[in-house]
Amino acid sequence: MENDVKGRVIVESAMPAFRQRRRNLTQAKSRRPTLGSLLRGLRLRNHWTLKEMSERTGIPLSTLAKVEHDRLTLTYDKLLQLSQRLNLRMSDLFSEADESADAPITARRSIGRLSDAVRVNTPNYEYFYMCPDLRRKRMVPTVTRIRARSVEEFGELVHHPGEEYIYILQGPVEIHTEFYEPVVLQTGESIYIDSTMGHAYVASGPNHEALVLGICSSAADDLMESLMTLHGEDAPPAKPRAPAARRPAAKR
Repeated sequence: MENDVKGRVIVESAMPAFRQRRRNLTQAKSRRPTLGSLLRGLRLRNHWTLKEMSERTGIPLSTLAKVEHDRLTLTYDKLLQLSQRLNLRMSDLFSEADESADAPITARRSIGRLSDAVRVNTPNYEYFYMCPDLRRKRMVPTVTRIRARSVEEFGELVHHPGEEYIYILQGPVEIHTEFYEPVVLQTGESIYIDSTMGHAYVASGPNHEALVLGICSSAADDLMESLMTLHGEDAPPAKPRAPAARRPAAKR
């Protein structure tokens, strides 16, 4: 009986600390980072005013203010300009400062919503980087809108470290890879490839665009940066046009 009482006392005395720890974790997880909040956090950590950050980055003060208030996003070339001017890796713009680096990590969880994703435009794709609240992800999940309608329009096949899994949310999508004949995948189908092999995804159906879920994984620490620098310049979305005649998939 005495041992039971002592055990109960120990457990009850530990409960307040446990509850506080759980509240802290809940509050941390409830934050939903946006590009604006990440940039604002970066500015405040360096004790810069908006004017000072504008002078450092070459981006107008009014633009930075709109981004911080989530009324505007930045195109790829502006993100690249910002990272170069501030001498940061591109991936550092998409993660919050680790305020508890010395604390042991017991679990990781992030709920992904498209409204919380960091959106980046490139000529061929519109990326939505999911779960931006997690740092140093071993996988990079994206929802990607495919704009290019042909491999000729897409241009040179892209390469980056690691492997990737692509699930077609809205197809069809024509997959071009360096060592295989093109293959057309329909909605609900998927493909797993070596990302160091040249590859391109193009919308091949009657719709002007396609939508895919992508999971990229790599042992490299700069996976996010590699993904973000696949295209050197940003371009506006292509204007809608009449669907091109679909050519049959090449035989193996």
